[in-house]
Amino acid sequence: MLIREMTIEDYDEVYAMWLTTSKRALSKADNREQMERYLNHNKGMSQVAVIDGKIVGTVLAGHDGRRGFIHHMAVMPEYRRRRIGHSLAQKAIEMIKSQGIDKTHIFCYQNNETGQSFWRDFGFEKREDVFVYSYDNNKL
Repeated sequence: MLIREMTIEDYDEVYAMWLTTSKRALSKADNREQMERYLNHNKGMSQVAVIDGKIVGTVLAGHDGRRGFIHHMAVMPEYRRRRIGHSLAQKAIEMIKSQGIDKTHIFCYQNNETGQSFWRDFGFEKREDVFVYSYDNNKL
């Protein structure tokens, strides 16, 4: 398995994978233009796992200068249980840490018990003291 930086050239294959693994989490923010902006803004942070020339896992990662964030961490179902997700998460955190960022957050849906179990086993701690609020900037 090869883990390498995700580039915009990977977009079509990665997006097709997300449709299989993360469909409910996709939004307009995941279109090609937005993804290219994200990858350029967070150069080197996002990774793909490749086996036999096929992308089988991905992690979208970056930071805001203070905190790191992991988004769309996914592994194709037939490749799970091989520590691919663990390797992707570890690489993302290493990349974030290399930028001087001390803490990384992950957003995980409440009904995603598999994801919650993965992140808890990895060492992330579930926060009970904060809520996430979102605002659609197009309302202005």
